[in-house]
Amino acid sequence: MGAAIRTEGLGKKYFQQGEVDAVVDLSIEVQEGEIFGFLGPNGAGKTTTIKMLLGLIFPTAGSAEVLGRPAGDLEMRRQVSYLPESPYFYDHLTGVELLDFYGRLFGIGKKERERRVHELMDQVGLKNDKAKHLKQYSKGMLQRIGIAQALVNDPKLLILDEPTSGLDPVAHIEIRHLIQSLKDRGKTIFLSSHQLVDVERVCDRIAILNFGKLVRAGTVSQLTSGTRTEIVARMDGEAVTKLRERVPDLVTQDGTVVINETDPAQVDSLIDFIRGSSGQIVSIIPQRERLEDVFIESVGLTGGRQIGTMNQLTEDVTA
Repeated sequence: MGAAIRTEGLGKKYFQQGEVDAVVDLSIEVQEGEIFGFLGPNGAGKTTTIKMLLGLIFPTAGSAEVLGRPAGDLEMRRQVSYLPESPYFYDHLTGVELLDFYGRLFGIGKKERERRVHELMDQVGLKNDKAKHLKQYSKGMLQRIGIAQALVNDPKLLILDEPTSGLDPVAHIEIRHLIQSLKDRGKTIFLSSHQLVDVERVCDRIAILNFGKLVRAGTVSQLTSGTRTEIVARMDGEAVTKLRERVPDLVTQDGTVVINETDPAQVDSLIDFIRGSSGQIVSIIPQRERLEDVFIESVGLTGGRQIGTMNQLTEDVTA
């Protein structure tokens, strides 16, 4: 399989209120048939990158290819679909009417369009809601119809921006399963999301941006190959206070303390401290590193907050 997306030294500068680098020297490659996670704190340059891939804005440096063609190429656009985080639909239309409208925009013939519309409604779990107007749809149903309209043209590549944002737990899981089923049908999916649990479960490879720069990239297993040790213990209040001086982010719950330690050299020291404080060890469990840990380590809590304020203007400009 070839590359569905390839960027080389891609960059974007904005020149409002001074010069701002929204994306800097970005080189990534997304293979056909994979789910590729695109992560970063607010304002890290994710939306700007997506808009350059779609040809909605132009880079100030580097290049991008989508499905073997320059980003923005007309033939490329026929084979790509994009679902933004907050899509707008005409809420006076029914689900069937909406999909029919998009099918006509793509020039799909009436007979084929009718077949495809009903097939998509069934596929995204809206079989019994075909006659409902979109104003009657829940948030989860709107996300489903959004994915359905993104599939009207039977694209090779789907770019999804926060497809599970704001959903209840049941709808959240259902959309995640739907995304996985699209991969099983041979679609390539470029997934921008803050839902790290979803990304860890469905993505093949991941790229993490911060301050517009690529800071980590690889398969999920590569990025989470590190280990941490979870220590659960029972301790009294004074001992917990002293322990917190050594482990500021320890968690207390149901009369126990929970420590997640990534430095193997510190594990024995913490165990000795707990026992020396008359604490009781409940469990010591080595665990694989979580994507959440990798993300926080890569972007830093402070860095994430800073980039969110510095580049928010650039995201608003291109929204």
